[in-house]
Amino acid sequence: MITVVLGAAWAALVLWAAAGRRPPPRRFASLARPEGGGRGSPPGRRAPLEVLGSFALRIARRPPPAPAQARIVGAVVMATGVVLVVAPVLLPLPLIGGWALPRLSDRRDHRRRLQRFEANLPETVDLLALAVGAGCNVALAVAAAGRRGSGPLAVELRRVTAEVGRGRRLADALDELPARAGESVRPLAAALAGCERYGAPLATSLDRIAHHVRRQRQRRAEEAARKVPVMLLFPLVLCILPAFALLTVAPLIAGALNELRL
Repeated sequence: MITVVLGAAWAALVLWAAAGRRPPPRRFASLARPEGGGRGSPPGRRAPLEVLGSFALRIARRPPPAPAQARIVGAVVMATGVVLVVAPVLLPLPLIGGWALPRLSDRRDHRRRLQRFEANLPETVDLLALAVGAGCNVALAVAAAGRRGSGPLAVELRRVTAEVGRGRRLADALDELPARAGESVRPLAAALAGCERYGAPLATSLDRIAHHVRRQRQRRAEEAARKVPVMLLFPLVLCILPAFALLTVAPLIAGALNELRL
C-alpha cells in the first residue's frame, strides 16, 4: 500500500512539474508578443514549487519572497504533504527542514558576499595607494578607487562618494563601511577615516594594509591547496577503487574459483 501511494505521489509531482515547464501552444504565441507587432518571447512561467511556496507564504501573511526562497518553501510543503500521507511519524522532519533551510541559505549567501569583499580588497588598496602617491587627498583617492575599480568594494566606495556629495562627512561615511562590507575592510576604513580626521599619514598605513591582505590571500591559497588531497579521497574511494577492484581483483578471484572447482 505504501509503495502504491509513493508511486502515485511521485507521478503526480512529475506530471505537475512537466505541465509547469511545457511551452505554450503555438496558437497562443501571438497573444504573448508585445504590442507593436515585434517579435517577442512569451513570458516565462514560474516553477510549480515556486508557485506553491508563494501561495503558502501568502496564506501565512509573509512578504513576497525571492524565487529561490519560494522554491524551498514549496519543496517543504510538498514533502510535508507526502510524509503526512505516507508516514505521519516523520512529519517533524520536513518542518525542521523548512525552518532551517532558509536560514542556512541566508547565512551561506552572507558568507559568500563577505568573501567577495575580502577578495576585492587587495585591488582596492593598490588603487588607493596609487591615488595617494599621485598627490590626491583622501576624498579624491576614494572617488578614484571607486571609479576605476571593479567589484563590490568599488561599489561601496562609490556609495561613500555619493554620500559625501550630498553633504555628509567623509569620515562618518567611512565608519559605516565595515558594517556593509565586513570586518576585513575595517583596517582600511579606519586608516582612511583617521587620515581624514587627524591628518595621519596614509601612505604608510596603505603599505602596511596591502602587505597584510596579500599575506592573507597567500595563506588562504595555501589552505585551499592543502584541502585538495582530502577532497580527492571521496572520488578515489567511491569511484576509482571499486572500478579498479572490479577490473583486476574480481577476474583473479573468479579464475581461482574455477580452478578450485576443477
